[in-house]
Amino acid sequence: MGAVITFGPALVVVLAVLAGAGALVVRYGGLGRGRAVVVAAVRAVVQLALVSLVITAILRSGWLTGLFVLLMFGIAAVTSARRIGGSRAAKVLPWVAVAIAAGVAPVLGLVLAAGVVPFRPIAVVPIAGIVIGGAMTATSQASRRALDELKARHGEYEAALALGFTPRPAALEICRPSAGQALIPALDQTRTVGLVTLPGAYVGVLLGGASPVQAGMTQVLVLIGLVAAEAVSVLVAVELVAAGYVSRP
Repeated sequence: MGAVITFGPALVVVLAVLAGAGALVVRYGGLGRGRAVVVAAVRAVVQLALVSLVITAILRSGWLTGLFVLLMFGIAAVTSARRIGGSRAAKVLPWVAVAIAAGVAPVLGLVLAAGVVPFRPIAVVPIAGIVIGGAMTATSQASRRALDELKARHGEYEAALALGFTPRPAALEICRPSAGQALIPALDQTRTVGLVTLPGAYVGVLLGGASPVQAGMTQVLVLIGLVAAEAVSVLVAVELVAAGYVSRP
């Protein structure tokens, strides 16, 4: 128990200082709205508090666990659609959901079917949450990069059409390389794990009382699963952008 972070006044103060410092840096560094940092921090606290209150009941039921995973997926799709489509979020939402699901479903299906992750709520929920979150972020980044590239290099796109390319291949020639950069964070984290960082899954399993070897196996599974899920989601997202299904106003 000595390794567990405990709730108390010191933790509250530290969290407030970190959130405030981040907001000030963002605001006065010209990086955006400092308020966004504070709102994100407050939402994180409130949402995790609520989840902590209901998670015990959820984990007692397989059906509730399945619904909770679907809820996580739905929120991820909505969040990504808003990030990508802006006022067109509702129109791009189904396609964004397809991109995220394309990465998440095979990875979760494989690890559960193979038995490397126990088919129990306490194991399924965190793994699903990590994979869904990674696929969501990769989809958002890849789609935004692809759309930005098509806008900035519209002249090159028109030139490709003039050379005889059809719209989809022409768009892919322009946006695919930059969209692939959305995989850089996952690849870097996987390359440097244990040397630069000890990611959350490793630390969490250790704090849960498992051995370092068990924690390491869990983290490797998570990292490689994330790379696979994000790669598929990025590929599908780029194809959907090139086909015109995912666009901005």
